Amino acid sequence: MHQPTRESRSIIWDSLRWQDFVHRPGDIIVCTPPKCGTTWTQTIAIELVFPGGPAPGPVFEVAPWIDARFEPIGDILARLDAQTHRRQIKTHTEADAVPIFDDAQYIVVGRDGRDACMSFLNHMANLQPELMGQLITSAIEDGVPLGSGPPPVDNLHDFFTWFIDERILFDHISSWWEHHGEPNMLFVHFNDLKADLDGQMRRIAAFLDVPIDEAMWPTQVERCTFAGMKARPDDIAEFESQFIGGADTFLYKGTNGRWQGELTADELARYDAAVAEYLTPECATWLAGGGEPDSVG
Repeated sequence: MHQPTRESRSIIWDSLRWQDFVHRPGDIIVCTPPKCGTTWTQTIAIELVFPGGPAPGPVFEVAPWIDARFEPIGDILARLDAQTHRRQIKTHTEADAVPIFDDAQYIVVGRDGRDACMSFLNHMANLQPELMGQLITSAIEDGVPLGSGPPPVDNLHDFFTWFIDERILFDHISSWWEHHGEPNMLFVHFNDLKADLDGQMRRIAAFLDVPIDEAMWPTQVERCTFAGMKARPDDIAEFESQFIGGADTFLYKGTNGRWQGELTADELARYDAAVAEYLTPECATWLAGGGEPDSVG
C-alpha cells in the first residue's frame, strides 16, 4: 500500500476526505483529471459490474466522487459501507495525495490537455452559481485554502492560462504515471474510447476480471456510447441541481479538436512547453494520442 505523502485541498475537492475510508479488496477506483472521460469510464465500469442492469442507483450515487466537497463525507462513507456489491469510487486527486491499495484496481484516464481544457471551460460555465457559493463558504469554514480559483469563463484565453498555471491536468497525470506498469493499474485514453469503444470495454473487463456475455455485449456497448448515455441521463446522475441545462451541458459534445482555431500560436507553444516540463516523453506521447502506455513512445 502507498500512503499519501501530501495533502491536496481546494474549493471543490479535499484529499483529507480519504482518511476514514475503509477499502475492500476489489474496489474499483477511477482516477482522472477533470473532463477526461471520468463519467464515461464510470458508466462502463457500472455496466460491467451490473450487466444488463439495473444498477442500484445512478452512476454518481453508486460510484461517488469521494474527495468532492458537495456532500458530507460521512454520508458518502455510509453509502459505500452499505453496499454489498463490488464498489466503485471516483477521484480527481493526484496519486501522492490518496492511499493506493495493493488489492484495489485503478483505472487512470487521460486526454489531450487542450481538449480537456475546452470541456472544462464549458463545465465551469454551466455550474449552478449558488453551488460554487456554497463551496466557497464551506471551504472557509473547513479551513480549506481558497487558492486563486478559475477566472471568469467568458474568456477562453484567460481560462487556458489558468488551466496551465494551475497544472490541473499535468500534476494528476504525472503522479499516476509513476505507477503505470503496476498490475493493479490500467491506463485508458479518451481517444481510444472514441475510436474503439468495444475494444476498450473488453480491455477494461479483462482488467477487472469481469466475464463477458457475448449475447448481451452489443447492448452493453451501445448503452455506453455517448449517445447511449445522453439518452438515459437519469441512470447517470441528477444533473439539474448542479448544472444549468442539466445533462445536455454536462454530457456536452464528447468531441476533440475544439481548441483548433481558438487558441493562439503562443498559447499552443506554451502548452507544448508545459508538457515537456511536467511529463516524461513517454507520458506526453500517450497523453497526446492514446494507445496502451507500454506500447507508446
